[in-house]
Amino acid sequence: MKFSEVFIPTLKETPTDAIIPSHILMLRSGMVRMLSAGIYSFLPLGYKMIKKVTEIIREEMDAIGGQEFHLPALNPKEIWEETNRVEAFGDTMFHLKNRDYVLAPTHEEIMTYHAKGNINSYKEMPQIWYQIQTKFRNEARPRSGVIRGRQFLMKDAYSFDSSFENLDISYKKHDKAYRRIFDRCGLKYFVVGASSGAMGGSKSEEFMVKSDAGEDTVAYCEHCGYAANVEVAKSIIEPIKWNLEEKEIFEISTPNIKSIDELCEFLRIKETETAKSRIYIHNNQPILVLMSGNDEVNETKLESVLGGEIRPAHPEELKNISGADAGSIGPINFNFRILADNRLRGGKNLYSGANKNDFHIGGIDMERDVPTAEYFDLRTVEAGEKCTRCESNLDVFKAIELGHIFKLGTKYSDALGATFLDENGKDNPIVMGSYGIGVERVLACFIEQNYDENGIIWNDNLKPFDFELIALNMKKDEMASAATKIYEKLKSEKFDVLFDDRVNVQAGAKFADADLIGIPIQIIIGERGLKENKIDLKIRKTGEKFSVAADKLIEELKKR
Repeated sequence: MKFSEVFIPTLKETPTDAIIPSHILMLRSGMVRMLSAGIYSFLPLGYKMIKKVTEIIREEMDAIGGQEFHLPALNPKEIWEETNRVEAFGDTMFHLKNRDYVLAPTHEEIMTYHAKGNINSYKEMPQIWYQIQTKFRNEARPRSGVIRGRQFLMKDAYSFDSSFENLDISYKKHDKAYRRIFDRCGLKYFVVGASSGAMGGSKSEEFMVKSDAGEDTVAYCEHCGYAANVEVAKSIIEPIKWNLEEKEIFEISTPNIKSIDELCEFLRIKETETAKSRIYIHNNQPILVLMSGNDEVNETKLESVLGGEIRPAHPEELKNISGADAGSIGPINFNFRILADNRLRGGKNLYSGANKNDFHIGGIDMERDVPTAEYFDLRTVEAGEKCTRCESNLDVFKAIELGHIFKLGTKYSDALGATFLDENGKDNPIVMGSYGIGVERVLACFIEQNYDENGIIWNDNLKPFDFELIALNMKKDEMASAATKIYEKLKSEKFDVLFDDRVNVQAGAKFADADLIGIPIQIIIGERGLKENKIDLKIRKTGEKFSVAADKLIEELKKR
């Protein structure tokens, strides 16, 4: 392919709206262009890379018995209403103007719809169905280029089994396939326990890469390999040493004190002597959540305890529920359900809001004064806390989700009536799993891990071309003729070559574009080399340069 004939619009300067390396380099190398916030066009070079990734995915999915579908992105809304996910996705789901159709953010419902009535017997399972399809999610704040967009390409697969034991087998098949996919793509990844979120189901794991551009936060133990999304992560933390002196509760005037830090400074106490109060709404009922000091409520853990959706109470609701605004709310005389984090169990002489603005209460004994409190692990893990497996220190960092696998169970088959007859002739719901990979994210994450100050560094499995052939001065007939002959010879050997044959581009600009695009090996035709019958090779990753005899070029390239 000749550079003069292809559309690869490289950029010298960093676009002002790009911050993270993958976004910058995908724009600068001519892979993508932004059409609107969260919506990107993949240009020929970028789409060539997309096809590289999808080929790897297809090969590994087919190897575990996957059968590829192509399902419509436009879905009847009524199917989604049967599983109550129109409400679960909320504003994230795109609705068409006539409101009878939606743009699919995922395809559990549609796959289950096709399984219903077509998989009728246990003898017809297991089945693994997958597709690579455009998905739509109305992200409120799309960012980081293609990592978090409103339109994206996703591989989603679904397993259909006759039992939970067989689901385990399908789940493990996908786990191994995902590891092979990401290994072949050259990604440094790790696997974490995760929340199933709007997908529902039981066991759930995410395949992630460490990155400051990530939208997820992960707790990780380098010593033993424990990893979990902070939505579900657990840790060992030093128990609080309570002041066991018996005190009656007492009220304190705390004008304009709104935060735990302000309260501690005002009263000259430690934050572990306080109980922070947050009010949530669950099933239209208020619930008070108590946390020690500045520990943060983990809303995913709270949802897991309560079941279903929760939301923080709105500021205008707080006074009607508790008698006070935020910063003055507490558990004493609170007339609704109270949940407390495990760290507060046995707590004595605590300070919390008085349910009266500008007042707090001290001397709170959790057993005596808050006897109805229910205790759970509700806190968010922090860096430096101990691993529950090996007691080494945990690291907490940002990460990008590459793929997510779920054991859905019968959530969707129950809702949509997808059943089969077992060996005893009994009707049962099909047992399902769901398995997704963000295709563009694979490319972006590879770039995040493989670049230098000059551009991208592709590996052999993802390289857009086998080689880049660079003719330094195409204005000279001798060089143009020699370079063209080498190009034709490389093509005859079935090599995929990008030939920089541009006439009015300086050698420095050609080298800059070659390093930016990142093809692993550059073949350089220069005047001195032609005179000596030699051709220069440059290894993009290391910068190593060496010469080979022209008649040995093909032999040398076949070694690499």
